[in-house]
Amino acid sequence: MRFFFGILLITGFSFQASAQRECAAVANRNPNFRSLAKANANRPVGHSRDTIVNEIITIPVVVHVLYNRPEENISDDQILSQIEVLNKDYRRLNSDTINTPAPFKSVAADSRIMFCLAKVAPDGRATTGIVRKHTNNVYFLLDDGVKFDGAGGADAWDPSQYLNIWVCSLAGRSLGYSSLPGDPAETDGVVINYDVFGSRGLLRAPYTLGRTATHEVGHWLGLKHIWGDTTCGSDDVDDTPTQSSYNFNCPSFPKMSTCSPNANGDMFMNFMDLTNDACMNIFTNGQKQRMRSLFALGKPRNSFLNSHVCDPGQANGGPLPTDTVVNNPTVASGFSVFPNPAINVVTVSPKGDFALANKTIYVYNMEGKMVLTHKFFFNTEKVNISSLPAGVYIMSCGEGKSRVTTKLVKL
Repeated sequence: MRFFFGILLITGFSFQASAQRECAAVANRNPNFRSLAKANANRPVGHSRDTIVNEIITIPVVVHVLYNRPEENISDDQILSQIEVLNKDYRRLNSDTINTPAPFKSVAADSRIMFCLAKVAPDGRATTGIVRKHTNNVYFLLDDGVKFDGAGGADAWDPSQYLNIWVCSLAGRSLGYSSLPGDPAETDGVVINYDVFGSRGLLRAPYTLGRTATHEVGHWLGLKHIWGDTTCGSDDVDDTPTQSSYNFNCPSFPKMSTCSPNANGDMFMNFMDLTNDACMNIFTNGQKQRMRSLFALGKPRNSFLNSHVCDPGQANGGPLPTDTVVNNPTVASGFSVFPNPAINVVTVSPKGDFALANKTIYVYNMEGKMVLTHKFFFNTEKVNISSLPAGVYIMSCGEGKSRVTTKLVKL
């Protein structure tokens, strides 16, 4: 069984504002952590370089939105609000820094880590950094199925160049979880429930400020829970005070515990505790150094120093149409292509209540360039593809939310 370093955030049985954040994860429960991290550190990464003192490290992000119901297909604005939250929290530009108690202000840190939605996809084409996919899964379990096309999820983009964030409906009461630094490439990234992602849009109180992702990305960057996942444990950071366990809701300062080192008590407002979004407001200098150490030569996140996929000038083609259905034979509506792969001619037929008559199918190459169109007069027609070079193409029909797409392989 695979265990997660990340947090399995759990609310109460109802979605009331008084619901509590809980966590079933234990830091470093993955028995392969050291060997995986070592193997990852030894992978060739091209023109590697070390970090520059206090440079701003920019992490490209791809957000995979997996939705079954319309409300799970969150808006671009909601996604952008989450990127804004990450940038403010990791640069200590969040407006609630005024709530950091005076005794802890001296250790509060600007990590000088920032995030951007990717502008270049792995195949070199332009992208918005947002990938949408309809899934037949009503929800996803905590078994990483969301990270694989074959399980109804979406395959990860190259984790040496992108932070993969999957947004979906998670089973039970979980808010999200994260992988370990050094975990296998195909599962590297963060998973967040759709209704706690961002600070604008359809959100569940009291998780409306995007701090679930702030917390989970902290795990992705090597941070442990502040209480060390054991009574009076260590998070391997010197400037976070020892505390007996996690905190819920939003305690009053000072919050003392049996192992408090002084009268200041717990740093319950730390992003790596389990308090409400509105209570969290600080990373420390020690946490900053721990996160930034992952980007040093030979460390698991070093390759991000040479990732340029946030530069749109690096793209070699226009964006492909947003996927709503991609080569999924189980969807209720859409269209099918047979045979596929094909050589000269394919038969295109509607599925479910989708109509092709009086519509046009557009065919795009993998650089996003439209290379063929076909206007339908009947619901089922043959389409001649003999003029296309061998390769992989995207066939698209419809507009906006009614658009459906599928892959076509030309032999």
